[in-house]
Amino acid sequence: MPSVLATLTRSAAFAALVFAAQPVLAQEITVTHSQGETVLAGTPTKVLTFDLASLDTLDALGVEVAGVPGTNLPEYLSKYASDDYLKIGSLFEPDYEAVNAAQPDLIIVGGRSSAAYSELSRIAPTIDLSNDWTAFEASIKENSRTLGEIFGKTDEVEAMIGELDATIERAKAAAADAGTGLFIMTNAGEVTAFGPGSRFGWVHETAGVTPAIEDVEAATHGDAVSFEFLLETNPDWLFVLDRDAAVAADGAAAQEVLDNELVAQTTAWQNDQVVYIDPVRSYIVNGGLPAFTLLVAQVADALEK
Repeated sequence: MPSVLATLTRSAAFAALVFAAQPVLAQEITVTHSQGETVLAGTPTKVLTFDLASLDTLDALGVEVAGVPGTNLPEYLSKYASDDYLKIGSLFEPDYEAVNAAQPDLIIVGGRSSAAYSELSRIAPTIDLSNDWTAFEASIKENSRTLGEIFGKTDEVEAMIGELDATIERAKAAAADAGTGLFIMTNAGEVTAFGPGSRFGWVHETAGVTPAIEDVEAATHGDAVSFEFLLETNPDWLFVLDRDAAVAADGAAAQEVLDNELVAQTTAWQNDQVVYIDPVRSYIVNGGLPAFTLLVAQVADALEK
């Protein structure tokens, strides 16, 4: 007859074996985003993103992405154009059949694709990481930290934010005595202007450039202005986005559009203080942490010269 000690020993061993055989349950992740809360079963392994700002950040973090839009991919993210990555629609319109067939663990939408949030949420857990133009810097940081939390990359995100903050300090220091600035966009030969609180208000709110004029309509494509307006406003600095270059459309380059007698009389033109902002990162990507850092650096570098 087995001893009591032997019986207890066998029972303990059996219990340990049973416990070890139990699957380790992934810890749920609750993500708060601009359209509510989404609960993830654990760290996602198959990720689809319609948001290029998120793709910009995830790529820098080394997080694997399975599917991306099939159009408008920036040259510096051109590896995602290969057949190694699923094509899940456009920046605006998902290919719902392709998304459903992919069986993703996470779908990410942003500004252009945010209207598809509800429909995509029926397929798989979906988060909306749209940036807020009225608090652009803060929303970029918040969305980047969200990605860091989801994928266990919080330290890496904080390091990237530290780099951005250092670049912002450079820009603000240089902007303090740089005079006034105006952000404009050229598109099909026309010019629109943007001010604080607009899509490109970060030049003032984050980089610290004093606005040449305050009451510019905060519209998606800016406030249409004339060359006479540019001369009357007469900014010390012109920050220029070439939309045609951003979307690879046929049209005169921004330098050609602005090369006329009226603009030539502005202080910015005469002092060679016209800064051509990276069109793809500012217009197409519009909000990834690495992309935004580069844009602020462009402003800082120009003002420091």
